[in-house]
Amino acid sequence: MNWKDALKTVHLFGSPEHTLAWEYLCRFAYPWQALDGLKDWICELGKTLPENEYLRTAENVWIARTASVAPSALICGPTVIGPGAEIRHGAFIRGSALVGEGAVVGNSVELKNCILFDGVQVPHFNYVGDSVLGYRAHMGAGAVTSNVKSDKTPVCVRYESERIETGRKKLGAMLGDFAEVGCNSVLNPGTVIGAHSNVYPLSSVRGYVPANCIYKSGDRIVVKR
Repeated sequence: MNWKDALKTVHLFGSPEHTLAWEYLCRFAYPWQALDGLKDWICELGKTLPENEYLRTAENVWIARTASVAPSALICGPTVIGPGAEIRHGAFIRGSALVGEGAVVGNSVELKNCILFDGVQVPHFNYVGDSVLGYRAHMGAGAVTSNVKSDKTPVCVRYESERIETGRKKLGAMLGDFAEVGCNSVLNPGTVIGAHSNVYPLSSVRGYVPANCIYKSGDRIVVKR
């Protein structure tokens, strides 16, 4: 499989049963293409959720009755928070967000226009914008997605000398299932981390990191043994 095919929705995420968004995501060849219509889709999704399982707490905000939400968290619509999710002290969900079952959105974390599969953990001082995080992906304390280039030009996804034009001025990161991002790392616009790959702490990551690899630095990406 070439690298461009590996980035397609059906290959990048291997746990379709672990998100309410799978059918929606599969409308698009690449997952970042789903971000434009995410707001409207979440509004429609919320209307279909069973009232005995989800509580509508504000306009276009649906929270599973088994989720835990700290009183200090601010949640704007449209947002859906899944069963058993934990929204901790000072979390700020700006809207257009789907938080999966059992996910953790922690202290001072900010979410905007993103999909978090089930079991995702963004527990400490993270920013996740215009991004899709696969099943049980984890971002260490202070790790953030950067979703706008400094020159404000459209974002490309790059691998070695090749690239894919996304046409988006705002694009954060796509994390495959079980991806691990080390503390205080920056995922630059258009970063894609393959499933089961690890990023060293304090990294500045750009482009595509294949599955089952360790990102040590820009020129040191090694396959896991």
